[in-house]
Amino acid sequence: MKQKIHIKVLLLATLALLGATSVNASAGHDHAPHQNKGGPNGGRLITLVEPYLEFFVTPERFVQITFLDQDGKFVPAGEQIVSAVGGDRSAPVEIEFVENAGMLRSTKALPDMKNMPIILQINATPDAKRVREKFYLNMSACSSCSFKEYACICGH
Repeated sequence: MKQKIHIKVLLLATLALLGATSVNASAGHDHAPHQNKGGPNGGRLITLVEPYLEFFVTPERFVQITFLDQDGKFVPAGEQIVSAVGGDRSAPVEIEFVENAGMLRSTKALPDMKNMPIILQINATPDAKRVREKFYLNMSACSSCSFKEYACICGH
């Protein structure tokens, strides 16, 4: 019986020590320069591909994709292929994009929903492997920063 209690105490102490170590390690972790930085238009910054891209919803609910270099400067759209699926899961909306002034713009407006799942699919080049970014497009205003919740940079 004493041995079972001793093992439980040892296990709990080890878990507590590991938890404290991971908290301390993450507190001192230096984030890459592109993190915690919004896109130039106030959209969500996607850094899974290069050039990076900003997913921005216009006031008319169209999606605008702006390509950016590592310094956040505009890069005209090249051969990238971008598509998205969003809206109600029982009736998803496929979102296609066309090039417009060096950016990509959706061919139709998003459904008028406050919070919807989005699956963004990106091919950096036509023969590149497809990369997916999944997130909820929460159109509520963040109470701590000047962005919408889907693009929030304050880390809450």
